[in-house]
This record gives sequence, structure tokens and C-alpha cells, in this order.
Amino acid sequence: MAASRLQTLPFRGRNRRLIAGIRFASSTTSASNRNWIIHPSGTDVANDEVARLAASPRRPLTLADLLKHGRPPLSKDALLASANFTLSLLPARLASRIQALRNLPFIVVSNPHVSKIYDNYLHSLSTLLPYQQRQITTLEEEHQFGDVLADLVHTHANTIPTLARGFLECRKYVSPIDVTRFLDTHLRARIGTRLIAEQHLALHFASQPINEDPTEQTHASARDSIPSNYIGVIDTALQPARIIRLCEDFVGEICELKYGVRPRLEIGGQPEAAFAHVPVHVEYIITELLKNAFRATIESGNEREPIEVTIAAAPDVPGNEHPIQEDADVGFQLNSGDDTANTNEAIGYSTPSSQSITIRIRDRGGGIPPEVLPHIWSYSFTTFSDMDFQGSENGNMDALNTISASGGHLSTIAGLGYGLPLSRAYAEYFGGSIAMQSLWGWGTDVYLTLQGVGKID
Repeated sequence: MAASRLQTLPFRGRNRRLIAGIRFASSTTSASNRNWIIHPSGTDVANDEVARLAASPRRPLTLADLLKHGRPPLSKDALLASANFTLSLLPARLASRIQALRNLPFIVVSNPHVSKIYDNYLHSLSTLLPYQQRQITTLEEEHQFGDVLADLVHTHANTIPTLARGFLECRKYVSPIDVTRFLDTHLRARIGTRLIAEQHLALHFASQPINEDPTEQTHASARDSIPSNYIGVIDTALQPARIIRLCEDFVGEICELKYGVRPRLEIGGQPEAAFAHVPVHVEYIITELLKNAFRATIESGNEREPIEVTIAAAPDVPGNEHPIQEDADVGFQLNSGDDTANTNEAIGYSTPSSQSITIRIRDRGGGIPPEVLPHIWSYSFTTFSDMDFQGSENGNMDALNTISASGGHLSTIAGLGYGLPLSRAYAEYFGGSIAMQSLWGWGTDVYLTLQGVGKID
């Protein structure tokens, strides 16, 4: 049932086609391309080169940067510009993650799972270093670079569950505060790195076929097959209400499978509101928040009470160039705990107007126990035993927990307490926020603010 539901989500389908294209590209590199695609071993990356790249200045990325190359299919010049822009951003960000992993305690880096992630980053940086001093000037080179980029995305597909396994095994040797600080920074940085790579790959695949001679461009059929509101992985007319309904169906079916019942969900406010954002990220956040609301409502015996979702679109704010840190309408601090995000990895804003949409999810699930509330934003490991973790590999994981992942690649972290902090990381990376107000014995209000990129003509 869950599998069939996944197939009905258009943005999941687009993501799957992109991943399929990535795997195809990375497995069909021709012999003629080997002079461009170089895969030296991780040991070939000099320590001083990693340190130099990690220390190099990196200006904050803006979503406007990812949109500036235009709507696909791109012309030859625009596609080459996108490739070179991508190449200019990735090496320093990969080196920064390598340096952060090296700074962990030796016993943690020695863990085979953490070590695997370290090796993956070294491998990816090694594949990009040969291009560091050159420009991509031909379509053939762009195709070859696309293969390398596809390999990078595929290599890091399981970074989060692998790190989760490694830190679970090392929990005796590193404090929960240090784990949360590292993971918060590392996973936010990963969001940016992956977004940069996937944006160019999406533009690459959406711009095929493309010819050297601009008079022979045959973009008509390609343009007809691509939704006009998409620019790469960004939906410029994303409607949160639509994603909420699709995620509601998905979560509801799992609830029926596990509990035999599903609560109702009512959407109010401005369900027609739309803005520009990354659908897969919104889907992940909404799925996690609805999962928690549905479960709490059912397990408290209040399944007859509807879950109320209110959508409010803020007016455009001219000249707003900084991420929102606090929402005056909510009236309390949105960021719980220390801000551990690396400013070099955060999304900034340089657009003339900045749209934001706030979604309130209200449930009658009894609220969050006071002893749990201070820890909801931590990457928690103590409530999850080794036996449970092993059981998850054999398909014995709680069915409701398995929906914590977008597209399935994060499902092995279910039960590790990653859902809420990861959702907050996705929201805050783009200048948004997640806040909770719990009434113990009654229910919980969750306020999700998502920052858009302004109006796109």
C-alpha cells in the first residue's frame, strides 16, 4: 500500500527519475571520457590541500544563485555556466566536511561507519580536484562532469543513516551535546552540497538534447515534458496544501495499517498559497510533523478529533536580505538551544522580495511530556537499543517510523530521534524555522515557517 502511494506523488516521481538518471549516468561512462574523469584514491588528496580548501572563504549561497541560469532547457552557454558555477562551490564545501570529520575524537573516526563517510568525502573531493584549475568549455566536458557529479550524489546517498549507525555505536565515547553540535552542522552542510549538485544535474537532464549549433536546438519536445514551474529541483509555484494532502494520504495509510484507524485532517487559512521552494525538502518536513501528530492523536485515544492545519502566507517584504530568526506572530523563541549552523553553509537572501509561508499543525494528542520537551531537538540515541537497531535491518522496525524518510533513503534512521532535528535543519537552512508549543495533557501546536525566494517571472 505504501509503495503504491509513493508512486502517486509527482515530486517523488521527479526525484526518482533524477536518481535513476544519476545512476544511469554514473554507470555508462565511456572509455573516451576517462581522460577527464579521474578517480584517484583518497590518499592522493594532500592534507595541506584539504586544509587550504577548507579555510578558503565561501560566501553564503542564495536560492537566487541556483535560479539565475534560467528555466530549462538551457542553452549551451547557460548549461556550461551552471556547470562551472557548481564546480566553483563544491570542493571547498567537501574539504570543510573532511576537516570536521578529522577533528572528531580518534575513536569516533575509527568507527567503520564514520570512516566510510570520511572516505566517501575524500573520494568525492579527489574526483573534483583535477577540475579545480580549469573551466568546462565544451558540451562533451559538461557531459563528463555530469557523470562525475552523478557519482558524487550517489556516493553520499546513505550518509545520514551511516553516520547514525556510527554515532550510535560510539555513544559511550562522545557526549550527546557534542554529537548534536557535530551532526547539526554536518547535516546542514550536506543539505547545501547535495542541493548544489542535484540542481545542476536536474538542469543537465532537463536540457537534453542540446547541440553546439544554436540554430539546431531541439528543445521543443524537452520543454513540453517539463513542468513550466520547475527550475531544476525548485518548484517556483509550490503549494504547501497540495503536499500536505499527499503526505496526509501516505501517513494515514500507514496509520490504518498499524492502528486500524486514521484521524481526519482539516486545512484552513490560505490553502491556495504558493511560493518557490524545494518540494522534496517540504515533503520530508511535513511527513515527519504529520507522523508525530497522527501517532500522538491515535495513541491518546482522541482519533475522533481532527488535526487542524492552518496555512498563512506572509506579505512580500521588500529588502529582506537575512534569514528569519524569530517570528513575532508566534511570540516565543523559534531556535531551541545553541545555533550550531556554519554561516558559510547557510542560505542567504539577495532577492528584491522575500516570501514566507507559516503552517500551524495542531493536534489533540496529549502534548509532549515535560521531561521530554527539552530534548526534542537533540539527536537522541539512548532510547533506541542495539537490538532494535539490528531489527530495523530485517524489516522489523515499527511501520509508522519507516515513513520518516523522503524517497526511502533515510528510513534506516527511523527511531533514532533524527526526525525533528533533521526537519528543523531543512527548514532553517533556507531561513525558515520550526517551533513547538506543547500543552501537556491536551495537545501540541507546531509552527513551521518556510522562506521562499520571492516572485519569479
